[in-house]
Amino acid sequence: MNQSKVELQPFEYSYYDYSDWYSNNAEPTKPPKEVILPCDPIADDKLFHICILSISLAIMLILAVLTRKNKLCQGFIRGSSSIFSPANFLDQTQQKGLVMAIFGLVFSKLAVLVIAPDPLPFSKDTPAEIKEYMKIIAIFYYPILFYPLLVCGTLQHRAGYVFGTLLSFSHFGILLWQKFDCPKTPEIYKFYSLLASLPQLGCLAYLCIQFPLLFVKGPKTDEDLDSCYYNNYVKSLLRKRSSIVSSSTTDKPTLAERILELPKSYMYLPEKVFRFPLKLAVSAFVAVVAIYHTALLLVVLVVPTLHIVRAGIDENIAFLLLGFGVVLSDDRMEVVQIVTFYTWLLEVCYLCALTLSCLVSLIMLMRSMVLHRSNLRGLYKGEIYNLYHSQKTIRPSKPGVVCWMGLTGYQAAIISLGMVIQTVVFFICFLFLVFLIIIPVFYGRNIIVFEIAGKAWPAWVTLILVTLLQHVTVKFAFIKREAGTRDVSNRESLFLLTYLLFLINTVVGVVVAIWRMVITALYNIVHLGRIDVSLLHRTAESFDPAYRYYTHFLKVEVSQTHPVMKAFCGLLLDMMVEGGRVGQRIKDAEEACSSMLSGIQESRQSKANSSQRIRSRWLLLYTLVNNPSLLGSRKHFQTLQTSESVLNGTPKRSSKKGSKRETSQPTQESVHTTENQTNQDKTD
Repeated sequence: MNQSKVELQPFEYSYYDYSDWYSNNAEPTKPPKEVILPCDPIADDKLFHICILSISLAIMLILAVLTRKNKLCQGFIRGSSSIFSPANFLDQTQQKGLVMAIFGLVFSKLAVLVIAPDPLPFSKDTPAEIKEYMKIIAIFYYPILFYPLLVCGTLQHRAGYVFGTLLSFSHFGILLWQKFDCPKTPEIYKFYSLLASLPQLGCLAYLCIQFPLLFVKGPKTDEDLDSCYYNNYVKSLLRKRSSIVSSSTTDKPTLAERILELPKSYMYLPEKVFRFPLKLAVSAFVAVVAIYHTALLLVVLVVPTLHIVRAGIDENIAFLLLGFGVVLSDDRMEVVQIVTFYTWLLEVCYLCALTLSCLVSLIMLMRSMVLHRSNLRGLYKGEIYNLYHSQKTIRPSKPGVVCWMGLTGYQAAIISLGMVIQTVVFFICFLFLVFLIIIPVFYGRNIIVFEIAGKAWPAWVTLILVTLLQHVTVKFAFIKREAGTRDVSNRESLFLLTYLLFLINTVVGVVVAIWRMVITALYNIVHLGRIDVSLLHRTAESFDPAYRYYTHFLKVEVSQTHPVMKAFCGLLLDMMVEGGRVGQRIKDAEEACSSMLSGIQESRQSKANSSQRIRSRWLLLYTLVNNPSLLGSRKHFQTLQTSESVLNGTPKRSSKKGSKRETSQPTQESVHTTENQTNQDKTD
């Protein structure tokens, strides 16, 4: 009953039988790959954002009430601002650190937002269908989140500094707590979230230090027109230069001075008589933050993958290479070592290319800052052709104001894209250098480049000799010097040599064309992150959008922040605010000086002083009449002049005398023709 018939079944291999693994000859297994699970910090991000938004709204209401009260009590306050206009971006005298830190904070949020799984902190596990819409909302949300910090820093009120300290410490403490709770995240690389938050922590730490210092120092009253910067700038322009300095500038610089001048031209050193505009300072700082985030992304996207590939190389790689006809060695272990070494060289080349790209971007940024200062100074003096290839009017326009608003974002985006392209190109160059030149030289095999160069050496020697022949013959046979001038001689031989070397010069032209293409590509790639240099020809620079944005920005900046204009406006405003007391003091001082001079000097000298005073006042009147910022507010300009009849603040006289010039044009042309004929006869 209990016995059953045994049925023989065929043997089947079980893939899940691990009994052989526990034998004495078993090899040790590799440790499993680290799996990082999503982490939820104790300080919930959603709850924190709800609380901080409520606190920020209450702070904004309180600051609005305090600002309104101060305006009602004190009346007109020069330089006062409201919660809807917190930062005066056209003021060169205000403190730039707070605005730069807040802009860097907002851009860091945007850089992290690009690959974040949840763009907004109010929703977790965002569906893929609405993630792009959430990113668009987040682009507007984070500037609003940090807007109260900007208001507290630039409102010039002690209560604002207290509220700014509260907000900055709240943001800094919660972010630091979250990173300590969850230093590792499953995004791209386990430490990417921690490394990407370092610029945010740095900006918030600066705000935590700066707000208490501002509260202790108190609000400043010497900003914008009240500042002495504009008066000092005008004094530096009017100050006479010493003869020693003028004579030293005319001397020819030595070789050492010319060598030291090159690195100095790439180093921005601040000067007392020139302050960097706020927009350009913010753009430079945001560009540095963009370089950091771009470099971090380029590292975490490539280097961990190369580590995984190098760790997974085994003896099977020899069979894989053999399938492609590549035989590195007969020993498979040696093949593994060679491939591992080559993979390590790939990583070294990539890191070298990325490091070189970062250095080039930083050097180009420093050079841009130097040129920003020189361009602004040139436009202050009216040197338009140093920046434009044609006559331009230095005044704001519709596209100019748009470009002025977006310059910071343009700079960050262009320098990020330029850094990516530079890294790729430099990586290819390093691969060519290492795998085709350095390794073949050290190991003596795979010398493909040297074999090609060895076969083509007669052609290269011929090209070099022909080029040297042309230079030598031109120097000794075809150029003669007589009476301090140079002229062409031996023209028959010159014509013969030109015909005989026609074909060989064609081959030289091919080499020159290839070299020109390489140099142009490298130059444009290196300068791709700069907006102050056009990558196109001088006549086509208007088609370069980045350079066009930069030139439009300078138009608005110069027309609104000219130091000389602001110095005169400050003097006029002082006379209006103080009820004419400044003017009375100036008049009393002039009368006192004239009385002293009349008692000491002769009447002729007093007449000379009075004429000099009258001349200076007429020059001041002429300066105010031709001021481009005050020209549009005059009644006769608004009624009679048109926008085309004014160029850089100077009305065109041809608009008033057009008919008269048209009638006299034929007679003038006849006079010019007769004069040209007589001059031609004299020269003949």
